[in-house]
Amino acid sequence: MATQTELPHLHLAELTAAQFIDVWKHFDSDGNGFIEGKELENFFTELETARRGAGVDPSHACFKEKLKEFMANFDKNSDGRIEMSELAQILPTEENFLLCFREFVRSSSEFMDAWRRYDTDRSGYIESNELKGFLSDLLKKANRNYDDKKLIEYTQTILRMFDLNGDGKLGLSEMARLLPVQENFLLKFEGIRLTVKEFDSLFTFYDKDGNGYIDEQELDALLKDLCDKKKMDVDSTGLVDYKKSIMALSDGGKLYRTEMGIVLCQDSML
Repeated sequence: MATQTELPHLHLAELTAAQFIDVWKHFDSDGNGFIEGKELENFFTELETARRGAGVDPSHACFKEKLKEFMANFDKNSDGRIEMSELAQILPTEENFLLCFREFVRSSSEFMDAWRRYDTDRSGYIESNELKGFLSDLLKKANRNYDDKKLIEYTQTILRMFDLNGDGKLGLSEMARLLPVQENFLLKFEGIRLTVKEFDSLFTFYDKDGNGYIDEQELDALLKDLCDKKKMDVDSTGLVDYKKSIMALSDGGKLYRTEMGIVLCQDSML
């Protein structure tokens, strides 16, 4: 991991997209998609040093109080950790592509629609060439001026962000982290993701007529039972929103195994 002297970006009045990702990767040292625990303490200490010229000693009595106040301002879902979309609100980023994304895709349903347009082979991934087209449309719809050099930079930046194994493609659940916290319904399912074996059993059970897909009625029953089983506190409005978002992946109202697996399976490949 880079040392503080190798990462001067926190001192800048404005970061490029690439610098933003440098900061993210520096502090999300375990690569789990969050800045939390000791990572969070390190980030807050270095941010205070960069902005105020003097850090806060984590062992000092007032450290926890200052960190608590900081998190009250930026930890939008109050889970005690900073995710990428929240970091985008903390650090000023030039032509902030994360905010462009939110202007273009304001809900998980719109995100699913956009994803389906570019995941043309229904693999559950967007390849690097598809990603460039996805970002081009994003910037156009957000009325952002850009040249090909900037588009390539954004494409490479997002690949650096999520493509941990270097295969040049990104999964839906990874890209969905760009959504605002309150809209990212996929994050709500993180705690109840299923193994491939569990998923196969679930899909077979709710595909009552054995036709190879889940329809809207079958999805209703599946979501209700799954939320009850996992003790998720979801009201009827929340279930309707979940269903609408998942159905955006459907093929004429039919949810095949791949589409359902993208949402519910914890393994990246089915």
